[in-house]
Amino acid sequence: MAGEAHRKRLRALLRLAGVRVAGDLTLVEQAFVHESFAKEHGGSSNERLEFLGDSVLGAIVAEWLFANFPEEPEGRLTLRKAAIVNDAQLADAARRIGFSDLVQLGAGMRNAGGANNTSILADAFEAFVAALFLRYGIDRARTFVLEGHVDRLDHDPEALLDAKTRLQHFAQEHLSATPSYREENRGTPQAPSFDSCVIVDGKTLGTGSGPSKKAAQQAAAEAALRTLLAAEPSSKRRKK
Repeated sequence: MAGEAHRKRLRALLRLAGVRVAGDLTLVEQAFVHESFAKEHGGSSNERLEFLGDSVLGAIVAEWLFANFPEEPEGRLTLRKAAIVNDAQLADAARRIGFSDLVQLGAGMRNAGGANNTSILADAFEAFVAALFLRYGIDRARTFVLEGHVDRLDHDPEALLDAKTRLQHFAQEHLSATPSYREENRGTPQAPSFDSCVIVDGKTLGTGSGPSKKAAQQAAAEAALRTLLAAEPSSKRRKK
């Protein structure tokens, strides 16, 4: 999509953020320029906007969580934030809103299915948030993030992220560590059964069993999360 048709779609998108008079669209257009397009056609990509948008998005979501979950400790707020701002969730929102038709890609990247690529769409979402912030202010960015994304989610963390992903986010945020898993097969081909243990920062924090490696790992991750969250109020762990 190019030219006036593209700008018409951008104006419609801006109305979702409460922008009625769009004015100059240069910055908004840049939010959808992938590096592959910039390399082929010249100009700037959306990478710098994506960098800023990541922080603006995080601040908006953190503020919303702080206000809406006043009884929850830091650790649970961290899990909720991770569930909202992870690439998969942002890309789903971007697809629903129509970013796949707006993102500008190089020929090779487009032919490879880049318009539906999770990372590309998530980056464009963050870049668009930055463009809103810079061009129209924090209130318009907040309106877009909350009404276009946050309000549409089920805010039970378990509905948004599986246990392994939640544990990874928590461990990286609080321990600067990445979980690892060890499995043992105790079943038979007819009745498979696996035991798994998860190790974080050199310590075994959870064990679990299941009919597959994946199920056992999920059970172990759930156990590790219970261990970490139980200890969370009494210790502020190392952060990145």
